[in-house]
Amino acid sequence: MKNKQEYEVIPHHLQSFLDALWLESGLSNNTIDAYRRDLLAFASWLKEDSVDLTGASREDILRYQGTRLREGRKARSEARLLSSLRRFYRYLCREEIRESDPTAKIESPRIGRALPSGLTEQEVEALLAEPDCGVPLGLRDRAMLEVLYASGLRVSELVNLKVEQVNMRQGLVRCVGKGNKERLVPLGEIALDWLQRYLLEARADLIFGSATDDLFPTRRGKAMTRQAFWYLIKRYAMQASIVKPLSPHTLRHAFATHLLNHGADLRVVQLLLGHADLSTTQIYTHVARERLKSLHATHHPRA
Repeated sequence: MKNKQEYEVIPHHLQSFLDALWLESGLSNNTIDAYRRDLLAFASWLKEDSVDLTGASREDILRYQGTRLREGRKARSEARLLSSLRRFYRYLCREEIRESDPTAKIESPRIGRALPSGLTEQEVEALLAEPDCGVPLGLRDRAMLEVLYASGLRVSELVNLKVEQVNMRQGLVRCVGKGNKERLVPLGEIALDWLQRYLLEARADLIFGSATDDLFPTRRGKAMTRQAFWYLIKRYAMQASIVKPLSPHTLRHAFATHLLNHGADLRVVQLLLGHADLSTTQIYTHVARERLKSLHATHHPRA
């Protein structure tokens, strides 16, 4: 959750909603910030017509959706906006701040099943080999990439890891995911070897004797941001001549897809990824199926 001083310009009822969301829901800070941005953008748009966010009508919301669609906003973005509005106005009704929910009869846009862009095992190997392990920063980056691919952690989970969350003897990492849910994930021998080498040869040079417990600090001895690590992935992908569209979860997607390609059970992958619902994990079965179709079309004589 952001510092409360950053919310000084936020309408009172919106601030109360965000505080309640943080206390009651167990949502991640990133998710709550997304609600905040969506609702502040709507409040700003309403101001042009001298309408208060608390008193917005169904017609106001529909007009706002129409404006955004004309701007070319995607269905997924619109679905998230409506989710933010629904949660906010239901909160207002629950607190008896308003009598009715203006989102009650507004349908969510249909979202097609988006398959994550995937890397082949060869492309992952090329990506992992790019950091210069002769310098502390390169060794840190190699360890981060190896841990990410071996565990399927979210990038936010990776950069927030503390030293005590890794059990080198048992080969496990303990992470706290969405909704403050904790899970144990195995790392595998190769990732453990790189992590051990990083801890012995590089981490001390990065923290400069500070007392930080961050597992992967920056060169200033501070915790790395998601954005900084995303920049590293893009840079190493470019160096490895990987031209596919990437996302911050590229190695997480590769982790899940490659497990399924090698026969892993879907529910095991669900547990490793920390998905609350199996349907979220099932998207990777579609990725694996598309890969099989591609191999069949390429190699079967009657394809």
